[in-house]
Amino acid sequence: MVRIKPFKGIRPPKEMAAEVSSRPYDVLNSEEAKAEATERSLYHIIKPEIDFEPIADEHCQAVYDKAVENFKKWKANGWLVQDNEEYYYIYAQTMEGRTQYGLVAASYFEDYLSGAIKKHELTRKEKEDDRMIHVRIQNANVEPVFFTYPANAEIDAMVAEVVKAAPEYDFVSDEGFGHQFWVIKDRKMIDRITEIFAEIPAMYVADGHHRTAAAARVGEEKKAANPNHTGDEEYCFFLSVIFPDNQLKIIDYNRVLKDLNGLTKEEVIEKLGKNFDVKEMGTEIYQPSGLHNFSMYIDGKWYSFTAKPGTYNDNDPIGVLDVTILSNLVLDEIFGIKDLRTDKRIDFVGGIRGLGELKRRVDSGEMKIAFALYPVSMKQLIDIADTGNIMPPKTTWFEPKLRSGLVIHSLD
Repeated sequence: MVRIKPFKGIRPPKEMAAEVSSRPYDVLNSEEAKAEATERSLYHIIKPEIDFEPIADEHCQAVYDKAVENFKKWKANGWLVQDNEEYYYIYAQTMEGRTQYGLVAASYFEDYLSGAIKKHELTRKEKEDDRMIHVRIQNANVEPVFFTYPANAEIDAMVAEVVKAAPEYDFVSDEGFGHQFWVIKDRKMIDRITEIFAEIPAMYVADGHHRTAAAARVGEEKKAANPNHTGDEEYCFFLSVIFPDNQLKIIDYNRVLKDLNGLTKEEVIEKLGKNFDVKEMGTEIYQPSGLHNFSMYIDGKWYSFTAKPGTYNDNDPIGVLDVTILSNLVLDEIFGIKDLRTDKRIDFVGGIRGLGELKRRVDSGEMKIAFALYPVSMKQLIDIADTGNIMPPKTTWFEPKLRSGLVIHSLD
């Protein structure tokens, strides 16, 4: 069972929401953030290295100090204002005509430690440490994590009721995604939401594994430092946006390689034929048609290749994944790439960029070959998390990303 609570959100005035809010810290580099940042943008708080000329090392003390200074300035200027009461919030995102409605809540750090908040990816300590510093110095969760849970009809009905009213925020970001935000002020509804979640067996990290781990570690630190700890302190909770699993869509996460491991194109195709049925598709972009079907782009042409029966195990939650099949039977067996995390010969391209990006990178000569995969399903993600397994690196890509700065959670 999981524990959530309402909280006194720190958020921009209605007329400033579009300007203050930003894309997450990890989807763009410092130069891109500097170019995109306006005067009141959250980038000055989450990527404060952009305030230095030239751009500073994001891990240096002066940058951390600037983050704290800017957060205080934004609050002093009224660009971020704390609500007087504890509320839940609803955050809706619209992309390509599809809308998903998330409940913005404070999640309990002990649920992550106990496994009631389930993960499907490994985290890297250095990234956790970096996120911990940001939570610690601000004494706040400035950016949310993205959770999912088994859809609940009663929650859906309450959300549908709330969103009949005009939203507090309503804007379209530069990427063309719609963002809407409502405040739930009805105390009975707030209490009922808390009760329902107390009966939900688990939540799942969709995106934001490092932020979740960092938030939990800060909670542990503060618990250890407080001899009168009760478990109800605000520092026991962290900022999350929780979506029903039936509203989310995972998009593809593709691979490009810098060389052919000494092989010719003909030898690559011949070796693929051992475990796959290979078919040339011509010069038009070919999108994988279903599970265990892949596409390959090499030397100006697209190919379809489908895993032969017996080359994968449908009863193994990891073995059945297309990323596993591709990693084992193609990247490792043919190209000698054994560790996706460390091998410099491979790069990853989120499906939001389209398969045209794969073609562009190969045609430019930067890469030699590209592989596109059919997206992982939400059922596969949940099965893996439920069985305590971990997905291979770069398996899931969720879009749209959560906007940062629509609401912030203070640990005070």
